[in-house]
Amino acid sequence: MRLHRNLVFASIDALAEIFNDGKYADKTIQKTLKRDKRWGSRDRSFVAETIYDIVRWKRLYAEIAEVKQPFSREDLFRLFAVWCVLRGVKLPDWPQLEKTPERRIKGRFDELSKIRKYRESIPDWMDEVGVKELGEKVWTKEIHALNEQAPVVIRTNKLKTDPKSLADILREEGIETSNLNNYPEALELKERSNIFRTKAFQDGLFEVQDASSQRVAELLDVQPGMRVVDTCAGAGGKALHLAALMDNKGQIIALDIYGNKLKELKRRAKRAGAHNIETREIDSTKVIKKLYNSADRVLIDAPCSGLGVLSRNPDAKWKLQPEFLDSIRKEQAEILEKYSKILKSKGKMVYATCSILPSENQQQVQKFLKTGEGANFTLLKEKTILSSESGYDGFYMALLEKK
Repeated sequence: MRLHRNLVFASIDALAEIFNDGKYADKTIQKTLKRDKRWGSRDRSFVAETIYDIVRWKRLYAEIAEVKQPFSREDLFRLFAVWCVLRGVKLPDWPQLEKTPERRIKGRFDELSKIRKYRESIPDWMDEVGVKELGEKVWTKEIHALNEQAPVVIRTNKLKTDPKSLADILREEGIETSNLNNYPEALELKERSNIFRTKAFQDGLFEVQDASSQRVAELLDVQPGMRVVDTCAGAGGKALHLAALMDNKGQIIALDIYGNKLKELKRRAKRAGAHNIETREIDSTKVIKKLYNSADRVLIDAPCSGLGVLSRNPDAKWKLQPEFLDSIRKEQAEILEKYSKILKSKGKMVYATCSILPSENQQQVQKFLKTGEGANFTLLKEKTILSSESGYDGFYMALLEKK
């Protein structure tokens, strides 16, 4: 691989924003990829993957390079040099990369790889929480899996097409996919590419949605004609899936505290041809109270630590703080207590998170069942999906029924 100066410099600039200014990696990468119109798809994928790689392995690389945050420009080039050496990329003779101690880098890597928190490049507190909640063996496997690059999985929009037809259409656009056993609507891309540019995407034939995430709407057991409330809808990935499972019949009320996310959901729903979704911003407690005892199904895709999706959001390792975990668990308990009241008797509810920690998952459900409101519910089934076992995001989901 020959390194091009403008691609490397663009990557260094982006890393400075992510590490020193606290910018989100995905947004920074999107902006960086628009920097030069002459870049081809190979150039863009080099920039995106290099940035994500260095973000993912920040702690390990910084230990090897013996640099500390905030990183100077020289420090960032040292991190980049470590990346090159460990990836077997030939170092160019640029002044910024002179005197790179290749043998020392390899030696330090071998030495640090014996210690999990360096080998998997995670903060001390995260390693401690993982061990405490999952045990040494499961955590070691899980954090290793969460450092793998996430595959790109799409969900076929059944309102407009079927998986076989979609695979054929994408093949004509130069994108090869494979079917996933046990995931009826999913296709996985054989090679990463910018699928948002395809005509198939613009025509609303699919959404990008991880295979594990596709399990959530399925579990809710919706039928056409029902009234369904998606309480933490965000930009609506699961609401769109529910609309397809309901054949556009019935009503989906998508709630969120962020109006801008609901605007995005409206745009996506229009593209997908999902006509039975109504958005409501939670700007006061009245919005929830109006819905009490009115829904056949309720989805609570709760805010969480996001530890199950580190493979697609590696910068979350550095943004998350232990005190956030405490506050999010409190918020999850409040949401369960409040939003469960939306359900009619004999209705069903799913509580889901993209976390792998029992304290956000099984323990939250058990705690809820012991509350006054929770005493009206029965746990029908629950499922924990580990990345190390599935190859996809880590997720938890529980199906509860109101008596």
